[in-house]
Amino acid sequence: MYNDWFMNFAPEAFRNTRLKTTDDVLNTLSKTDNYKNISPKLLADNPEILATLRMSTCPPIAVDRLIGLAGVNSNLVKKIENSKKLPDRMSAPELDIELSKICVIILKLLDKDIFPWLNNSDPINSEEIYRASTIIADRLCGSIANPIIRNAQEKRQLELIKLWLEKRGYKQSGDNEKLSLDNLIPGTFAFHFNIQVKMDTSRRFVNIPVDVAIKPLGKNKKPVFLEAKSAGDFANVNKRRKEEAQKMSQLRNTYNGDIIFILFLCGYFDSGYLGYEAAEGIDWIWEHAIDELEYYLTEG
Repeated sequence: MYNDWFMNFAPEAFRNTRLKTTDDVLNTLSKTDNYKNISPKLLADNPEILATLRMSTCPPIAVDRLIGLAGVNSNLVKKIENSKKLPDRMSAPELDIELSKICVIILKLLDKDIFPWLNNSDPINSEEIYRASTIIADRLCGSIANPIIRNAQEKRQLELIKLWLEKRGYKQSGDNEKLSLDNLIPGTFAFHFNIQVKMDTSRRFVNIPVDVAIKPLGKNKKPVFLEAKSAGDFANVNKRRKEEAQKMSQLRNTYNGDIIFILFLCGYFDSGYLGYEAAEGIDWIWEHAIDELEYYLTEG
């Protein structure tokens, strides 16, 4: 089932992302005068272009490699990469020094085979610009290929769950920010729901996200939480299996047996993964057997 989806829909998901990313690269080329103007001020005014600049070098530079090469403040680079913003508390002179270090590395390593106009003063050809932008976009997408596929799969899985629930009279809740376990109405569900859990070592509460929260129809029914999981190989799932176990532990410590937590699986999940989750008290439903969800909504 996973392989069929991958062959028929993953290429389209990747291409759509690459098309959007190509537009972003073209925007970066425009802002930098086709890479003839890369300066600390320009980077300060447009921090979102850093990822594109990293992929425009030979070889492309990972975040940690850039930090090491430039000897730059790691918090600055990670803040830019994660939120596309500059740190709030860094002074202007310090910021200028750090961004200058980044620009030195980028300028020294720019891939001039992709940007031939940097080697001469010939007029820039629009075809050269578009060719360069597609190459950089492909590099950007290639570096995050797995998340692109996972996000597309999750979107598809959540849509399937939504359709299944709506056929049974359930309605999707509105503003997630105002939702909590206390005000979830029976017969409703929400996506990317934040639930409060106690920290293991303190009485402090933190929010953790679950993909789907369902309040079953009927009185005194336990809320049901689903985590949508898909995988194209066995190796990656065994690397990530602790995430669900930790989430289950936090939910159990906070709510005892008053909630139901289930994995919604599609793809390559072997007995090692399933045995690990079962040992943590986590059950699962395979996507092709989604009707088994009915049991948890009626018996919980």
